[in-house]
Amino acid sequence: MMPDSAPELPAAPQPEVGVGPWEGSWPADPRLDPELLAQGDRRNVVDRYRYWTVQAIVADLDTHRHPFHVAVENWEHDFNIGAIIRTANAFNAAGVHIVGRRRWNRRGAMVTDRYLHVHHHADVDHLAAWARQQGLLLVGVDNVPGARPLETANLPRACVLLFGQEGPGLSPEALAAADQLVEITQYGSTRSLNAGAAAAITMYQWALRHAGPAAG
Repeated sequence: MMPDSAPELPAAPQPEVGVGPWEGSWPADPRLDPELLAQGDRRNVVDRYRYWTVQAIVADLDTHRHPFHVAVENWEHDFNIGAIIRTANAFNAAGVHIVGRRRWNRRGAMVTDRYLHVHHHADVDHLAAWARQQGLLLVGVDNVPGARPLETANLPRACVLLFGQEGPGLSPEALAAADQLVEITQYGSTRSLNAGAAAAITMYQWALRHAGPAAG
């Protein structure tokens, strides 16, 4: 005789993110959003930005953005673009550049693109010309012949980190335009990493070398 199955336990309540409505007299701070003060702030932002307007957060981030940009080739509406943009926000990149199709899949970004400066370039040639004008080196990230391991490469401080599509990686045009090619060392059997994961690793490596400790 089979024993009775154990009853399912009710799911534990999930803690609420953020803060509720402001208690007491409202502060006289022009950075704060009256609607958020009244209704609470449940956004995915760090505590120091609670109740701030989006415009105020962007203005504050602009005072200490890091001098690297992130560019993504967008030929197939890759859902990883959203994840890459979310990571670019976490590392406070100077800007994000969409190369190819102007429209991109925003679901993975979790609205973090609101806090970034997002630019569009029709193709890699336009991106490369813009980077030259800004004095930025174009660093392609892909596991291709000639790429240097990321952990030993001389990753520039002022640069554009360029990522390709999931699967095919960087296009031939991107590989030709890159001033430097780096790859992420792997130790298993898979040929390549998820594009969003590769971007996160690369940005973290940049931060280890150039960013220093985060502000408290």
